[in-house]
This record gives sequence, structure tokens and C-alpha cells, in this order.
Amino acid sequence: MSLAIISAMKKVLADRTNKIDASGIRKVFALAATMKNPINFSIGQPDFDIPQPIKAEAIKAIQSGANKYSLTAGDDALKEKITSQIKDKFGWQNPSTIVTSGVSGGLLLAFMTLINPGDEVIIPDPYFVMYKHLVNMLGGKCVFVDSYPDFNLPVEKISKAITDKTKIIVLNSPCNPTGIVYSAEQIKAMAKVAAEKDILVITDEIYDRFCYDGPCPSIASYYDKTLLLGGFSKTYAMTGWRVGFATAPAALAEVIEQMTKIQQYTFVCSPTPFQKAAVAAMDYDVSDLVAAYKKKRDLIYNGLKEKFELNLPGGAFYAFVKAPDGISATKFVEKAIANNVLIIPGNVFSEKDTHFRISYATSDDKIQEGIEILCKLA
Repeated sequence: MSLAIISAMKKVLADRTNKIDASGIRKVFALAATMKNPINFSIGQPDFDIPQPIKAEAIKAIQSGANKYSLTAGDDALKEKITSQIKDKFGWQNPSTIVTSGVSGGLLLAFMTLINPGDEVIIPDPYFVMYKHLVNMLGGKCVFVDSYPDFNLPVEKISKAITDKTKIIVLNSPCNPTGIVYSAEQIKAMAKVAAEKDILVITDEIYDRFCYDGPCPSIASYYDKTLLLGGFSKTYAMTGWRVGFATAPAALAEVIEQMTKIQQYTFVCSPTPFQKAAVAAMDYDVSDLVAAYKKKRDLIYNGLKEKFELNLPGGAFYAFVKAPDGISATKFVEKAIANNVLIIPGNVFSEKDTHFRISYATSDDKIQEGIEILCKLA
């Protein structure tokens, strides 16, 4: 492309497009499509298919004509079921709920509702890639709080990072990319700090069913200024169906109301037949699937721990592994890809370039093959 064309395009494009980069994950995902039978540890989506009973409900909805727009805030039956579960789980009396186009859609609606230019958003580092870019695109300021080397919730550091410009603290547990599950003690301490400073917390709990060593604590149990985001993409392999939700206690009802208003002019609604199927999904037992992923977690951890520095992931389906001494994560990833193993450099998820992310959402055989290659490279 000529310099003249590039210059002309800069005049056409909005400035906010320069504040975000193309996803490093998607670049590797696209690369996977060009490779012959790669060991793909790159993309964060389950390797199992949507369970057949849930598919049957989607087909039934389509065949019965449930193919038009739903209400902007979502199908009533699905909203009621989500709200009922939230009441039972957290004791919220009158929660407000919106069905979103996946958790990604919920994040965009929440950030658009809450962030003004100059507002500070505290994000533990490493972080899910979308947080940084959405905040930047909306003119906010990311305040990254280092959680290396154990990736536990850095409550004291977060407390010190709060200023009079702090608008939101973002939590993600189980965490993408580290797989860490925050303890109840850490969550309670964080709730105390947030309450003392009167800071809204957004908790991204898309992986809440993938907890392998005990319950997955939520700040929603301890703090009523919490906006909780959840969804169906990971638990039921419904990544392409785009069904998520945002819910909040009565104190934040206006936030949900404004998110719904913005959804009218953006996503309109989540796909209607898949909302119908999500109602049935909420009754589907996924314990066998979670048990299979705990086995995958153990395969990865036990296979790599002698050659690499890594923490035992407590949930989700990721491991965040330190690159061998003397080499950046980006350079190690290049070596791995040259050997047919697709992994993601840590600087996609962090202000550092010391680790790489593995998604072990693939077959046990592929996991074993990948372990052998990575250990040889180390």
C-alpha cells in the first residue's frame, strides 16, 4: 500500500482505531488454518461439541419460528432463570439482568455505560486481552497491577493504585490467561477495599463452572456494587451462538438499564433461538465435561513442570508458562510455531513478555504431543 493511500486512510478512519491492535490470538488462530494438523494450544474454546439435547432445543426453536428479535434485554424465560439462580447463589433480592451477545458483548456494553474519557480502570496483570483495548478505545486509562509471579489477586497493590479517578476494578476468576482461581480470603479482602473506596467492581465469570480443586468464590457474595458477567460459550461449547448475560443487585439497576438502552443501538439482542436453547442448557449436567478438563489440566501441569516454571491452574482451561531463561516469550513462541505447536505470547495478555499461554482445550493425544515438543525446545 502506497504512502499516499495510507495517509488518505488516516484522514478517513476514527482516531479510536489507532488505540487498538488486531488480536494476537486471532492472528495465531488464522495461522492454524494454513497449517497441516498443528498442535493447537492457541484458541480458548472447548474441543467438545455442544451437547445434543441443547442442539435439539435450538433446532426446535428454529423450527417453531422463534427466529425474530427477542426483547432487547433478552428472552423472558431465560432472564427469569438467570435471575432465579443469581438470587439463590448470592442472596440478591431484586437483581437486574440483561442477556448479552456473549460476555464480550456484555463487556462492551458495560464499559460504554460506565467509562468517560480519563476514567481509570484497574486491571490485574495478566488480563484478558479485550479489557485493555476496550478501555483504551473509549478514552479511559488502564491501570495495570502486577500479579506476577503467582498470579493471585494483588489486593494490597490494587488498594494502593486507587485514585480519585478510579471508576472500575475488573476481576476475572477463573482467569484467562493464567487459569488461577482467586481464594475466598482474597475475594473478601478485595470486597472490603472496594467498599471502603466505593468503587464499582466488574467480575468476569465466564469460566465459573471450570473449577477443579474446590468452589469458585465470587465477589458478588460479599459486595453489592458488583456487576457480574457470565455466559454459555465455554461451559456448553456455545462459542458461536453468542449468548451471555450481565446481572447486578438493585443498587446497580440503573447500570443494567443503560446497558439495555445501548444494546438497542448496537447488538439489538442476542440470537433468539439460541437464547431459547440456553434455558435448557442451564439444567444440563456438565460435571463429566469438567472432570475431563481437570484431567487435561493435570496432563499439562505434570508434563511441563520439570522443564518450565508454571503455577497449577485452578480453573478455566489455560496455563501461563514462563519462557526458558534468556529468551523472550515471543521468541520462544516463534520456535514453537516452527515446530508445529501453536501457543500465544504473554505480551498479548500482559505488559510483560516473559510467559506464554497454553489453552489445553484439545485432545489428550494432542496435549501429550505438544508437551513432548515444548520440553525438547526448553
